[in-house]
Amino acid sequence: MALSVETESHIYRALRTASGAAAHLVALGFTIFVAVLARPGSSLFSWHPVLMSLAFSFLMTEALLVFSPESSLLHSLSRKGRARCHWVLQLLALLCALLGLGLVILHKEQLGKAHLATWHGRAGLLAVLWAGLQCSGGVGLLYPKLLPRWPLAKLKLYHATSGLVGYLLGGASLLLGMCSLWFTATVTGGVWYLAVLCPVVTSLVIMNQVSNAYLYRKRIQP
Repeated sequence: MALSVETESHIYRALRTASGAAAHLVALGFTIFVAVLARPGSSLFSWHPVLMSLAFSFLMTEALLVFSPESSLLHSLSRKGRARCHWVLQLLALLCALLGLGLVILHKEQLGKAHLATWHGRAGLLAVLWAGLQCSGGVGLLYPKLLPRWPLAKLKLYHATSGLVGYLLGGASLLLGMCSLWFTATVTGGVWYLAVLCPVVTSLVIMNQVSNAYLYRKRIQP
């Protein structure tokens, strides 16, 4: 027997709520896992994976989930208030990423190693630069009077699309980092596969949220 439209809507919202809750837990759990593994403070390099996972796994995920109608932790705030919290979280993520990048550059300098010699390093640099541009673009949405010639609807669409690309770049950098010698020397077997699934799960949730709750809505508007 076919389900009614209302029943399908309830099931869809329940699935979105469950996936959003999973994204919160996975983003936090992965960051804690990396922190325990890296033991921050044990070496200069140890701060790099911690700061990068904090930036691209936890803070950026939370910054985007702020706008989720089903799983936002800030439902009581107005749209403007959530937008400001989103920008603050994104800025914190950028600062963590820049610090993590700077520390790994310093670490390589001390060891006399080449920079950007791996796909992980290249993807990480691109993700950090993209995050910087994305935060700069967000200022135009917080203060639209700075860009009077650009329609606000188009700015939001471009920002959402660019933000999704940037988030996926950060996820790709994390995935490539889990293929590094440092990570694979400690994490093996089933645990490695579970760790790899973490950025995949959060990326799928964020992709669904942005594309269906924002991009699709914009596309069907006349």
